[in-house]
Amino acid sequence: MTTQDTNEAAIWICLQQIPGLNSQGICKLLSQFGSPESIFAAPHQALKQVVSDAISNLIKKGPDLEAIEPSLQWLQKDGNHLITLADAHYPQALLEIPDPPPVLYAKGDLSCLTMPAIAMVGSRNASAQGEKNAEEFAYALSRQGLCIISGMALGIDGAAHRGALKHENGKTIAVVGTGLDIVYPSKHRELAHKIVAQGLVISEYSIGTPSRPENFPRRNRIISGLSLGCLVVEANTPSGSLITAKCATEQGREVFAIPGSIHSPTSRGCHALIKQGAKLVDCIRDITDELAPHLTHLVS
Repeated sequence: MTTQDTNEAAIWICLQQIPGLNSQGICKLLSQFGSPESIFAAPHQALKQVVSDAISNLIKKGPDLEAIEPSLQWLQKDGNHLITLADAHYPQALLEIPDPPPVLYAKGDLSCLTMPAIAMVGSRNASAQGEKNAEEFAYALSRQGLCIISGMALGIDGAAHRGALKHENGKTIAVVGTGLDIVYPSKHRELAHKIVAQGLVISEYSIGTPSRPENFPRRNRIISGLSLGCLVVEANTPSGSLITAKCATEQGREVFAIPGSIHSPTSRGCHALIKQGAKLVDCIRDITDELAPHLTHLVS
């Protein structure tokens, strides 16, 4: 990175790390003041028109350059990227959601962000058949030119990523709830390396951010936001997968669900979604026919 690039990255990361300032608040500030530099330079009274007095005081303390040093050091390494709302290659799909992440940390192939994509999510405690379904659907959808997006969790997420990677040209994006210097769950360390080699791992969380329960519902809006639709393979009620499906619905994305046994707890979430209007899926065409108007090319 050049000095100019480093300085620009630093100011964005400092803004993103202000305690209590969420992505919607940052977007409001950017809409009002235009840039992170202008936000930090704005007078206290002007800031208070957009954010709380407490957050305004934190902004007026100025950028905390010491706190962001780990993130800047990470960015110096090959293959590591910072994507901000000001970047031309910021994913267009995320600009359509109500609270796009102002900053994305990324490792791998950035071209994945320009591909038509489908989210695939499901239970961490998936059945063997559920994982098999996820892997087979991901492989088949990859052959159709779709990028597979999931959260790299155990169970269905991991199976979806593996299915995409089985295709020689398959692409997959893992949206994670930690800093990109941390692999969570640790069992997926090898999978994470494979995704970076053939796809992309992204996070809105700064380097060093550990796994926290509240991070994962937040990241789900990115999984659905990057996608044309969301396929739920297996899900309990309640579950994080249903949160992703809810985000997809709110974002105007298609929702698909694979049915299962009425006796299986991991099928109840899918059945609930189907009752609410999600499209029942039992073959690949149920998805590709629905998404065809959004795709410029389908591979037979």
